Formats: sequence, C-alpha cells, structure tokens
Amino acid sequence: MASDFQKYMVRSLGHVGADLRDSEDIAMQKVLMVGVSLVCLVAATLWGLVYVTAGAWMAGAMPLLYASLSLASNVLFNLTRRFAFYRFTQLALILVLPWAMMIVLGGFHNSSVVVLWSARWLPAFLALVVLGAIFQPPIHVVTLPPSMIVFFYVMNIGGVLSIIFGMLFYFVGKKNLFQERSEMLLLNILPKVIADALKGERRSIAQQYEEVSILFADVVQFTPMANTMAPMELVGMLDEVFMCFDLLVEKYTLEKIKTIGDCYMVASGVPSPRADHAHALARMALEMRICIRDREFKGRRLAFRIGMNSGPVVAGIIGRKKFIYDLWGDAVNTASRMEAHGEGGAIQITRATYEVIKDDFVCEARGTIDIKGKGAMEVWYVARERDRVSGLIPWSD
Repeated sequence: MASDFQKYMVRSLGHVGADLRDSEDIAMQKVLMVGVSLVCLVAATLWGLVYVTAGAWMAGAMPLLYASLSLASNVLFNLTRRFAFYRFTQLALILVLPWAMMIVLGGFHNSSVVVLWSARWLPAFLALVVLGAIFQPPIHVVTLPPSMIVFFYVMNIGGVLSIIFGMLFYFVGKKNLFQERSEMLLLNILPKVIADALKGERRSIAQQYEEVSILFADVVQFTPMANTMAPMELVGMLDEVFMCFDLLVEKYTLEKIKTIGDCYMVASGVPSPRADHAHALARMALEMRICIRDREFKGRRLAFRIGMNSGPVVAGIIGRKKFIYDLWGDAVNTASRMEAHGEGGAIQITRATYEVIKDDFVCEARGTIDIKGKGAMEVWYVARERDRVSGLIPWSD
C-alpha cells in the first residue's frame, strides 16, 4: 500500500512543470525540487501558525510569506515550465527567509537554528551563518518560552534531516534502479564474463577457443517477400521469429551473436567452453525448425535455411565504440557457407560437426557440394536426435 502511494505521489509531482522534451535526469530533478518545495511549504505554514499563536507575529509572518511565495512559484512553474527560474526562486526563498526569521527571533538559540532550512544552497548558507554569528542578535522582537525554543529545535533539526535523508534515499534508490537497467542492457549486448572484463579494463578483449559450434539461419526467398511487405510489417515479422529463437538460445544456454537483416547467428562453446557445444546447438536447430513449421508469423508461412559448422574461433570485442561480441575464423565462414548453400527446412552441417554428433543424432549424407571459396565439401542434413524421435521431423517433411 505504501509503495503504491509513493508511486502515486511521484507520478503526481511529475506532472508539475512536466515537459515531454525532458530527459529522465531532468524529470527526476523536477520531481525532487517540487516535492521538497511542497514539504517546506507545509512546514512553513505550520511554523508560521505556531509562532503567530505564541505572539511572535513578525516571526510568524516570515514562514507564512515563504509559503505564499513558494506556492506562487509552483503555480508559475506549472504554467511556464521554466525550470531554471523555478529552481532559482525556490533556492532564494529558502535561503533568505529562514535567515531573516533567525534575525527577527534574536539569533541562533532563540530561533532554534531555523537557519538550517537555508542549507539547500550551501555556499550562500555558510556565508549567512557566518554573517549571523558575527552580528547576532541585531533584533530581538519577542522572547519565546524555553519550552517552545526546545520544541522548535527538535522540529527544525528533525525536519531538515528528514528532508536530507529522504532525498538521499530517493537518489540512492534511483541510482540503484538506473544501475540495474544499465546492467540489464549491457548483459543483453555482451556475455556477462565479457561485460565484467570490459568494466574492469578498457581494452580489446579476444580469446582463442578450440571447440566451438556456430549456426546461421536465414529466411528462404526473403528479398522477394520483403518487396511485398511494408517496412514495419517486415520488421514485426522478423521480431516474432527472432523472439522465438531467443527463447531457444536461453533454453540451451547458448550465445546469440547477432542478427544481420534476416540472418540469425548463434554460437555454442563461447565465452564459456562446453563439451556438448555441437549437441546443444543441433538440438536448438531442430527446435527452430519445429517452431517455424508449426506457426505463422504475421500471417505468413516461412522457410529457413540453417547451416552449422564446428571448429576453432577467436571470440571477443574490438574497437572502442558500439561494442559487439563477435567471432572470427574459418569455422565461422564455413558455417555461413553451410547456410547459404543449404535448402529450405534443412539443417546442413559439415564433416567437422557430423563427427562430433553422429553417435547421438540421425544425419543424412548429402554427398559433396561446391562451396564458394572452399571447393567440394561433404555435407549432411540433421534429421533428428536418436532416442528422442517424438516431435522431431526429418528435414524433408
């Protein structure tokens, strides 16, 4: 309940002086400034009424004047949205009036250090404190009962500290939220071990891996289909497909490398080596095929070519801008060729991958094909996993 109330209050304060062009940081500053000003406004009204009740009319007039001017400043800010002017007026009011009130009441003790409320503008506050200490008490209009002085000591110190710690907790909470969002965003771009290494040292990060499997998949006849679709419809369709693939990447704890247009690239065995790198990737490939077979995407049936290869790669990030975790090496190029020279609905693999998974997967030999830049290569199609026939289909179905 308290959390809901806090969210409601933050949303309500966020409407005062709000501007659609505000950055998240400026919007937070506005919420804090308006919130603190309203707290001070209420406190000043109560302070003024108490002083007036005690017979200190001039001292009571100061906080009531502050409350009136602060309210007018908030109303003006909501109309004009001039944040710099609003911030200046609020700081000026909270700086001058508590100090003037201290002078009227007769110095630090008699005013119960009400000047503490001026501390929001620190350099000027310190100057006024020194000035007040040198010249106090220039005016002593009313003598308050000792009990009331003690009461206002508690209220002034407690009120100021409450605002300070409230702002501190708010800032810490916001900082933690921003940090969590930043961390989540970073981990959606880079593997955790790479992100941690990158945060620790600013340099290129690359590592050799001897046993890795790479998968490429893309849509058959994508270009002609794209020519018949509106751009947003095309992007929406690819988003649906890739979200399906992303779930499989999480399921098998693999590493999505990137998407290039309609091409989807996944690796297994990086950045953390694993003995079952080819097996895990082959299982994902089979489920990718089922996912594509069993549903429509934006009302369309799609066919994908899937290619796989296994071998050594170098993986990491290079450069200083717009980091991306990527792979380099002949094994990567060959995996791409497997996809490009494959058939719709097929999972085409090289001998390197076949030798790793042949005992656990049913693979159909397809003979040799001429691969650009590689010459004649033996290839196989992955049909299904042995002893897990249910739900899996041969490539030609």
